[in-house]
Amino acid sequence: MASLLSPAHTQGICSSSLTSRNNAPLLVPIPSPARRLRFLRTEMGLICSKAAIASCWEGIFGKVRGRYLVKASNVFDQSVEDTLIEERVLSMLGTDVLMKYSPGVAFPLGASEAENGINFAIFSQHASCVTLCLSICGRENNQQKNGGMIEIQLDPQKNKSGDVWHICAEGLLRSGVAYGYRIDGPQGREQGHFFDRRVVLLDPYAKLVSGRKRFGDVTNKMSKFLGTYDFDSLPFDWGPDYKLPNIPETDLVIYEMNVRGFTVDESSGLHPDIRGSYLGVIQKIPHLLELGINAVELLPVFEFDELEFQRYPNPRDHMINTWGYSTLNFFSPMSRYASAGGGPLVASNEFKQMVKALHNAGIEVILDVVYNHTNETDDEHPYTTSFRGIDNKVYYMVDLQNGAKYLNFSGCGNTLNCNHPVVMELILDSLRHWVTEYHVDGFRFDLASILCRGTDGSPLNSPPIVKAIAKDAILSRCKIIAEPWDCGGLYLVGKFPNWDRWAEWNGKYRDDIRRFIKGDFGMKGSFATRISGSADLYQVNKRRPHHSINFVIAHDGFTLYDLVAYNFKHNDANGESGNDGSNDNFSWNCGFEGETDDVNVTSLRARQMKNFHMALMVSQGTPMMLMGDEYGHTRYGNNNSYGHDTSINHFQWKQLEERRGEHFRFVCEMIKFRHKHPILRRDRFLTERDVTWHEDNWDNHDSKFLAFTLHDDQFGGDIYLAFNAHNYFVKAAIPSPPNKKRWHRVVDTNLESPEDFTPEGVLFCNTNYNVAPYCSILLEAKP
Repeated sequence: MASLLSPAHTQGICSSSLTSRNNAPLLVPIPSPARRLRFLRTEMGLICSKAAIASCWEGIFGKVRGRYLVKASNVFDQSVEDTLIEERVLSMLGTDVLMKYSPGVAFPLGASEAENGINFAIFSQHASCVTLCLSICGRENNQQKNGGMIEIQLDPQKNKSGDVWHICAEGLLRSGVAYGYRIDGPQGREQGHFFDRRVVLLDPYAKLVSGRKRFGDVTNKMSKFLGTYDFDSLPFDWGPDYKLPNIPETDLVIYEMNVRGFTVDESSGLHPDIRGSYLGVIQKIPHLLELGINAVELLPVFEFDELEFQRYPNPRDHMINTWGYSTLNFFSPMSRYASAGGGPLVASNEFKQMVKALHNAGIEVILDVVYNHTNETDDEHPYTTSFRGIDNKVYYMVDLQNGAKYLNFSGCGNTLNCNHPVVMELILDSLRHWVTEYHVDGFRFDLASILCRGTDGSPLNSPPIVKAIAKDAILSRCKIIAEPWDCGGLYLVGKFPNWDRWAEWNGKYRDDIRRFIKGDFGMKGSFATRISGSADLYQVNKRRPHHSINFVIAHDGFTLYDLVAYNFKHNDANGESGNDGSNDNFSWNCGFEGETDDVNVTSLRARQMKNFHMALMVSQGTPMMLMGDEYGHTRYGNNNSYGHDTSINHFQWKQLEERRGEHFRFVCEMIKFRHKHPILRRDRFLTERDVTWHEDNWDNHDSKFLAFTLHDDQFGGDIYLAFNAHNYFVKAAIPSPPNKKRWHRVVDTNLESPEDFTPEGVLFCNTNYNVAPYCSILLEAKP
């Protein structure tokens, strides 16, 4: 290469510098104003496009001026010329500019700050060719159809260590650069490969993702997503008095919510720029405090493409993915939850502001995370954005005996290969990142049974990733919660491998509570088991009642109001002919399907909602409720509303105000009552000393009445509870209160507000209580 560097070649031209195999600088000539260079390629494969030269070098080095007219490669076209790039410089002032590249290092993966530049590292075991693509003007150019890029083809002899490809770009901007990769490799779908060098791929380890600016912007539905980074900003200021809440698991009351849906509705009263944003959540913290919850479980906040259904004609192409269960990247916060379309860096900063504000209010932040599949869909409609094109055979479970088709245990077309060592480390790195960088307090793992499958999809008794999460030092302070089932039938409620750390969404609790309260026969014993902590499921080794995450309602399925207003799902608006969503809702419409003005029906529904909430708050274990259930939000019977960015998924603040003195008041008071009474949140399972069941007829299949007393040995503040799911009154014998105490009625769901809940209690001296149909009562022993 020495001849290339002769004075004749270098006189009057700008040069780009790479590093040769012996680490000596390698200069690549860029044409002077008088010359054209029709083929620009080096030993490392540098291609400089119009946008890189004309727009960006001036911003990086401050030495290049003038205007360039260049034919540039289109980094987003599905076909890319692999031959010639024509560049013509109209004018150039200033001295020569050197762009330097060195081999870089293999770790850490992603983009990281090096001593002299930015290091890029990406894993691909089966790739034969990797090209780094840089859009130095980043955030704007990556959305332009003809946005140009600098492309650097990596040399496998010096830019590869093991299965990691790497390079260091010296002198590159420390922020504002978007990047991705073209990756080529063996062809043959039947072998499990999906390499396509025409596609620019998102780095799995990108800490920020640049893409569409505004949520649901259908004018930009085909927006591409690229990684970006920021090493210029000062560390986030968490404040001198900041501290983590560190709430004991026994004391948690979890509020499952969607960041966008919480404040995006106009009724939130917020400025349009912050509706549906992380900052919007901050504005509504007073509501969370009034409600009494102390942990929010956020529906997915990892970067996702909300317009994924609109890429091609299909029955769902009218919908917008508002829940977010379709991850693009596991490290970056959802950029379109930033205020005013601020982009990825603003989103990162505002997410931290949200966490800080919630923590300062004593509220923990738990993330609903989706490590079971990604956005890249299925065999029929492949959407290659990242993992599929980087190393499909590693990142996904494929059936090599059946044309390498995807194994679909997620119900979403693909299944992440979670127990492959590389994917396992990706998951762990992601979790650690959210704990160290964003200070989150825990994680709820969507379809977590997939974490218990081997690389061939078979169940594992001791899955490495589940154990690693439980034993990881950085994650040791975190709450870790499994949704212990998947769409392949691996149902592990009470059996999820846990190492005495993992909690579980208790699906049996949900079903049994629903069935008893609505009046199914033969449910009394199951109801008693669930309300007392599900010892049949969790009294194993060192597990505790709080390992049962008790819930009646979650994002998936009916809302609390719809549970008592609909017998059947009404999902026609989803475009799947009503075939989506669960058919087993254990719901009861109280006599009329849907909306009605019948006073008897609406009164019964109000009682039933209070019955469900009271049962949840007096159960041993960790209660979780859904956003909007505090005022009776309805989705009009849609039990799978993931694709509707409308009022059915948006918190209705006006309705909250209208119902503040009724259902909302009851919900708040019941949560506060739980916080004040330790006997409702024990850290051990109940014994005969802790509870007296006022029942001698457990085997009566027709009985729908249950009464019991929880004993407070320390202070004598016993609590008597009775649930009547019959359609007639039941005369219940009230036991004698503890010494020097008298019973006070706190709850009777048959009464109108505010008598339905009296925090101070109403003295009750009778020996019997006439419990109304579909009603529950709570008496407290007080002096």
